Amino acid sequence: MKPLVFLFTKPLYTLGFFTRTLKGVGYYLFRDSVSFKILIMQILFTFVEALGVSSLLAIGIGAAVNVIGIPFLTRLSQERLIYTLLITIITRELGPLLVAFIIIARSATAIATEIAGMVISHEVEAYISVGVDPIEYLAVPRFLGVTISLFLLNIYFSIFGLAGSFLVAQFFNPMPASVYFDNLLQILSLHDILISIIKSLGFGMIISIVAICRGFEVERASTEIPVAGLKAVVAAFAWCIILDIVLTALYYMALI
Repeated sequence: MKPLVFLFTKPLYTLGFFTRTLKGVGYYLFRDSVSFKILIMQILFTFVEALGVSSLLAIGIGAAVNVIGIPFLTRLSQERLIYTLLITIITRELGPLLVAFIIIARSATAIATEIAGMVISHEVEAYISVGVDPIEYLAVPRFLGVTISLFLLNIYFSIFGLAGSFLVAQFFNPMPASVYFDNLLQILSLHDILISIIKSLGFGMIISIVAICRGFEVERASTEIPVAGLKAVVAAFAWCIILDIVLTALYYMALI
């Protein structure tokens, strides 16, 4: 009975925490908050420091699409489909999800273990005792920082992925950059951009909320801290994949 109750109460708790965090965002944005430095540091860690590995992965994915796709499509006399393939894989489907996985590996564990350490050391209780709301001071800047960072990383992933594919395409079919990117822009639609933005924002909110919740869930033992980080990674992976499936299904249903 206890696992069954836990199965139903856990999502409700997370949903309630998400609602409480959104409410705190309003207060955070419309007043001079002392935790603004936390937001800047979160963006620095999640976005700036992850830019190198994200760009390298994007270039590799873009190159792989061209290396595999161009010879195959050439045999079918459908070379122009490579642009559709690039937009579909890099901008719409694989890009946002891979960026989310990078953020989960780097930031979800860091946030969960950091918050868990604060709980174990009674730092959160100290905030409450002096009248500081831990949700607004600890959760909101991390929530905003991760969401903004994932949105920006997704943009850079698309840019570097498409640029990397252009460099590889020169070995198969040399062409001016203006022609290549003009062909890409002809394929790229507003729907592709919107679904990519929605996915990146959704993944960012899921990762941050799950990591913060798992951090606050610890109780007394310091051994719970690494467990909180592991739970945050597993849950964030699962929910991001579920959201990706749902949004992709809705996207293609809307096109029918």
